[in-house]
Amino acid sequence: MSTVIQYILYLAVLIVLAIPLGAYIKKVMDGEKTFFSRILTPCENAVYKVMRVDKDEQMTWKKYAVSVLIFSGIGLVFLFLLQLLQGVLPGNTQGLSGVKWDLAFNTAASFVTNTNWQAYSGESTLSYLTQALGLTVQNFVSAATGIAVLFALIRGFIKVKTDGLGSFWVDITRIIIHILIPLNLVIALCLVGGGVIQNLKGAETVSLVEPIAVSADGEIMENAEIDLEAGTVTVDGKVIEEAEIITEQFVPMGPAASQVAIKQTGTNGGGYMGVNSAHPLENPNAFTNLIEMISILLIPAALCFTFGRAVKNKKQGVAIFTAMFLCLALALGSIAVSEQLATPQLSQDGAVDISMTDQAGGNMEGKETRFGIATSSTWAAFTTAASNGSVNSMHDSYTPLGGMVTMLLMQLGEVVFGGVGCGLYGMLAFAILTVFIAGLMVGRTPEFLGKKIEPYEMKWSVLVCLATPIAILLGSGLAAVVPSVADSLNNGGAHGFSEILYAYSSCGGNNGSAFAGFNANTVFLNVSLGLVMLFARFLPIIGTLAIAGSLAGKKKIATSAGTLSTTNGMFVFLLIFIVLLIGALSFFPALALGPLAEFFSNVI
Repeated sequence: MSTVIQYILYLAVLIVLAIPLGAYIKKVMDGEKTFFSRILTPCENAVYKVMRVDKDEQMTWKKYAVSVLIFSGIGLVFLFLLQLLQGVLPGNTQGLSGVKWDLAFNTAASFVTNTNWQAYSGESTLSYLTQALGLTVQNFVSAATGIAVLFALIRGFIKVKTDGLGSFWVDITRIIIHILIPLNLVIALCLVGGGVIQNLKGAETVSLVEPIAVSADGEIMENAEIDLEAGTVTVDGKVIEEAEIITEQFVPMGPAASQVAIKQTGTNGGGYMGVNSAHPLENPNAFTNLIEMISILLIPAALCFTFGRAVKNKKQGVAIFTAMFLCLALALGSIAVSEQLATPQLSQDGAVDISMTDQAGGNMEGKETRFGIATSSTWAAFTTAASNGSVNSMHDSYTPLGGMVTMLLMQLGEVVFGGVGCGLYGMLAFAILTVFIAGLMVGRTPEFLGKKIEPYEMKWSVLVCLATPIAILLGSGLAAVVPSVADSLNNGGAHGFSEILYAYSSCGGNNGSAFAGFNANTVFLNVSLGLVMLFARFLPIIGTLAIAGSLAGKKKIATSAGTLSTTNGMFVFLLIFIVLLIGALSFFPALALGPLAEFFSNVI
């Protein structure tokens, strides 16, 4: 019962914080005064003056889309070059060399698209300058881009017979200055107070409390007897000649807290350390874990309430939130039960005690003992529901069904809250699709928020909804037949295929997390995954803006007795059904070859 209460409290904290943040975001984007206006508005106006931005400009959807693509393209090239040249640039206390071209392309595409897929360990690959000027900056601007596109769509619903959707440059400036910087400053200070490192020191080497012995294969020898004076390692009375005695440990340093804050709130997810938020210097304790975990879904959840206020229909925002929340709760429950019950193999012949007497029990493989199953399962559900991808446990070690749910959440198109902005405009595309299908079922003209839904909006909505399945299935299908990809797998058979499917689901779903056993740092995987990320990010953005432009040019239709309600329980049910139907139809064959096959092989 205490574990169930823990899950409920996590969800309750999320809702309590999301509602007031949603109201604040709406005020910011409408240009209304807030508590911070006296300090931040002059900064905002200074940016407009320096960049020569017309604050009152009204862009057409095509100009808005071109602005997004140009801005993202410049960021892609800048980050790519920054990685290639980091070896000769300052801010490189460890003397790291430049990143090879394919990894630089993959990383640049990853952070520009808000995916943050990482085929490297940050503490040993990227300099402080690259981390701060490259990755952290992209964490801010890629998140702001998603929110800006969402507000362009919102204006499409609000405006009548016009082609103006606002200015992309104004939107992104307001989002960064009034929302992301203040929020992340507070979170970063809390993380520093909780023990997350934040400095500009070089990496340090410290002495271990107890020396350890390592075999020639790099494996720690648990039962070895170590004689430091003689320099020998003995196992069962036999001296192991090739064994190495380790007495020191590498401890990474650097400005971690500032990057961790925006990686969470911006649903970026890229870890400062290679093992992400499972690292004790990036996520030391329960306090920092709670802050980082809630931050994952804070803005995506808040934007649902922002949407309801912005379109002057709070019930509509609550309906969208409810649909997302129910999907999240179902997924969280599935992961929690699967991990707590574990699998028959773990308890076979008493090999592993999975009882909950004086311990977490269940499947603790790949999970930090300081967090346990409940917090690890909650984080796994939150991070794959959002397009975040940060982890505090290794999803590769989850049970077949637990790992399948994390995959399915990404494959649905990051619409169960999803990324900041992009999750909500993805769900609104599904809402448009739901309204159209429901209208056909009852023989009425489909309408949504007072705007008639016609074939033009439907074509773009279908593309937005199917962009993720297309990218994932084509990418993983191609990778599965490339011989060199098999060398990157940590496992064979069904679990090996799951590793491939998870990687492309993560990149196509704008997520960035990975099954820990998959080595993706090869030329083919770096390039193909990078292309998948770019496709799955920018096709939905173009489609969303096209829908926004079309809706803005339409007149408002008065609500009548024949208008389909989009705020009641029936609409919420239909919306969830359509989301799950498209996900199930698209991915069931692939899931049957991976996690489902692994599950039934374990059962049998």
